[in-house]
Amino acid sequence: MIAKIYSAIPQGYSGSLITVEGDTNQGLPCFSIVGMANKTITESRERVRSALVNSDFRFPTKKVTINLAPAELTKDGSHLDLPIAVALLVLSGQLLPTDISGFVFVGELALDGEIKPVRGIINTVEAAKLAGFSTIFIPIDNLPQATLVPDINIIGAKTLQALFLHLKGIRPLPIINHKDYIHRISTPTASVVKNTQADKNANNDSTVSLDSIIGHNFAKRALIIALAGHHNLLISGPPGSGKSLLAQAASRLLSHPSPNEQVEIAKLHSLTSLIIPTSFRRPFRNPHHTASITSIIGGGPHVTPGEISLAHRGVLFLDELPEFPRNIIEALRQPLETHSITISRVNLHATYPANFILLATMNPCPCGHLGNPHHPCTCTPTQITSYHKRISGPILDRFDLSIVMHPIPPTELSNTAPPPTILTENVVKNTITDVTDLGFKRYHSMEKHNGTLSPAEIKKFIQLTPPAQQLLLQASTKFQLSTRSYFKIIKIARTIADLDRAETVDVAHISEALSFRQKPF
Repeated sequence: MIAKIYSAIPQGYSGSLITVEGDTNQGLPCFSIVGMANKTITESRERVRSALVNSDFRFPTKKVTINLAPAELTKDGSHLDLPIAVALLVLSGQLLPTDISGFVFVGELALDGEIKPVRGIINTVEAAKLAGFSTIFIPIDNLPQATLVPDINIIGAKTLQALFLHLKGIRPLPIINHKDYIHRISTPTASVVKNTQADKNANNDSTVSLDSIIGHNFAKRALIIALAGHHNLLISGPPGSGKSLLAQAASRLLSHPSPNEQVEIAKLHSLTSLIIPTSFRRPFRNPHHTASITSIIGGGPHVTPGEISLAHRGVLFLDELPEFPRNIIEALRQPLETHSITISRVNLHATYPANFILLATMNPCPCGHLGNPHHPCTCTPTQITSYHKRISGPILDRFDLSIVMHPIPPTELSNTAPPPTILTENVVKNTITDVTDLGFKRYHSMEKHNGTLSPAEIKKFIQLTPPAQQLLLQASTKFQLSTRSYFKIIKIARTIADLDRAETVDVAHISEALSFRQKPF
């Protein structure tokens, strides 16, 4: 007898449909799995056997062979536990082929028959949808992520017994689709999923608020421009000037992601963790400078996404940029231009999106006091030169804005009187959201930002007044701007014009854009 069950596994940023074929023959009882299965899947024999027995099902007493097709595709993970168990139920006659016809099954089995969550669930649901299936059975804990995918019915099962009772029509499980889920989460009284601890930490009072940062109006302006127009920002300055504090405040200023962006964010995070944020905030990634190049760029045995992809549609914050290994810094060149990263291995090539805003901080020298009139620098010329060489010219050229922060005078810190004008965090966040929406309307796309325009798109969408064009040409000649820097000035000026609600880019916008091109050392 042959049983054929359909499943899916994540493969890079996409997924692949897997056919689980089961066969029973006369001979000594044994259970074997073939079809390029790795150790995790090979070990599923014991998990599936225990799950069936402990759920009061019969295990076949014949020679059982499970084939995972296509055989040339390397399979990894525990996604195929559930379809293998369903195949055994069909082979033993406890389920009929008509009971499982047209369905896809994905999930890991515990020894007691519980269906546990798996990674990359969005990839697997999308693979089933593209293959033409209308219904997929998944672990119930994966429902919050899976229901982000539209046009497919999703059934979450807690145990193998619950799944069996549904397939036999005895105790049906609820069928959830994208529209139902969106309606539930849009209801103020509904609580589909509790926030994870990461979500709570991201929303509590311990995070840095823009309102708590004294002064630094020029730097705050640069941060607003960077977040509103999707521009990369480099902040230089002596220790204690507030560089890291200002960059960390960006996590509370990011606009709300669109539905498509929510799927992209959840899809990437589900490939690396079973528990992903469910509040749909834009990511703010802050890796330590001791992180490996694989953790930053991506790769490893299973070609998983790195920090640059986990920061997709959000912010990647690199504190103390020169302290990162040079090969990691140089590896950022291509993703910053193409907004994607391709990881090639012998058996797999995976391309992950990496469209992020890069925020970075650095000191002007190893001791941090180069050029400080109040604190002499203790570094030797060789140390300073070596420190500066850690950041190459091409990397510096990829920063749209570069500013230098200076310490706040003690008299200003001790002043208890409020400043004459206060740019509150809520006002700033609304402004950033409004400017982002202006860009979406101008470019007729939810994917386009001022900072991500190509030269051809700049000529098509951005109009400079003749005086502004003349000023830009003069600045390009005087400062010997590269072609990349030339276009970056235009894109920054367009964001500044959006902040001023101006239709065209004028001289004032070009002048301000040029003021944010300071040398970091």
